Amino acid sequence: MSTLTASAGTRPVRPSNRFGLDYRAEAQRLGPPVVPIIDGHAHINGREASRVYSEVCDLFGVTLTFTQTRLSQAEAVRDVLGDRVRFVAVPDFMGDDPGHAHTQGYLDDITTWHGRGARMLKFWCGPRGRDYMKQTGNDPTLMTLDNPWRRKQMEHAASLDMAFMVHIADPDTWFEAKYTTPDWYGTKSEQYNALEELGDEYPHLWLIAHMGGWPEDLDFLSGFMERHPNFVIDTSATKWMVRELSKHPTDELLAFLERFEGRVLFGSDIVTMDEHLTGEDGPRDMGRQSSSTDEAFDLYASRYYAYRRMLETDESGESPIADPDLMMLDTERYDDMSAPTLTGHKLPTDMLRVLYRDACVDSLVKWYDEH
Repeated sequence: MSTLTASAGTRPVRPSNRFGLDYRAEAQRLGPPVVPIIDGHAHINGREASRVYSEVCDLFGVTLTFTQTRLSQAEAVRDVLGDRVRFVAVPDFMGDDPGHAHTQGYLDDITTWHGRGARMLKFWCGPRGRDYMKQTGNDPTLMTLDNPWRRKQMEHAASLDMAFMVHIADPDTWFEAKYTTPDWYGTKSEQYNALEELGDEYPHLWLIAHMGGWPEDLDFLSGFMERHPNFVIDTSATKWMVRELSKHPTDELLAFLERFEGRVLFGSDIVTMDEHLTGEDGPRDMGRQSSSTDEAFDLYASRYYAYRRMLETDESGESPIADPDLMMLDTERYDDMSAPTLTGHKLPTDMLRVLYRDACVDSLVKWYDEH
């Protein structure tokens, strides 16, 4: 394995670009991917941010994106990106009334989204949803997968032949550092209880985000995937995936991807918004990730660059993206600009072809085309 090399030093250093890389030059160095990439998991919002994202896609070979766009932003995103996006229905996370947004509001929005072409809907079930709902004066279990309102939404979506996407768990580091009260949050393994039951009850297509929520444990994922042949998973959440997938020996990761070929599809979890171009506060919990068009470009480009480095090369070195998760458990060794090792696994060409395109064509694209 060689040392990660790049044309460093030509750009400002920032959390999305710790080495001052010229991501445009790096895209040229990588060259076109083996096939055009389909991104099965992103959050594209903002008319002007979509233009920046479009350039990033052109540079890194991304030709289609399944996006969890805010309903109020759908028209602007479609105007810019056209047929390069397909929508995934999501509730109004930024609304003033979270209780309504995640109950009747989402039921109504599912119908609207279906009319806009969405054929999959998202259920976000992170443990911290309990805190959010309690803080907003709502039932703390409202965002759990087996809440009665979620059941109503599933029934409605199923009647429209929509597939389900689920964010079911968070990184191991969060369970060690943030979710330290299992009586309130549940253990990590307990997050999967309702999903395993509902996956059997609704035997159509499910996309379980972020490598099924447990990239740290390929053995667990193997059993999980074996039990539920209707489940596919994506690689989204760049910092999390770079940190954890880099830790696995290449032969073990290859064996997992080969075993579940066609059921692991590429996703980035890139979030775009116009506030990234202006430095204004983003929507709830989004923060100020960038403050100019130039910074937004680096923010979005860094995600595709890091993935393609990890998946296509055999180079190893620190990730170009800062990962604050590291200092959750060790504040003396790490700070908010620290980053984990990025290990290049250099997947075989045929495996890259399936991961980048074929798995998504045979699952999400097919579902959208047939329903």
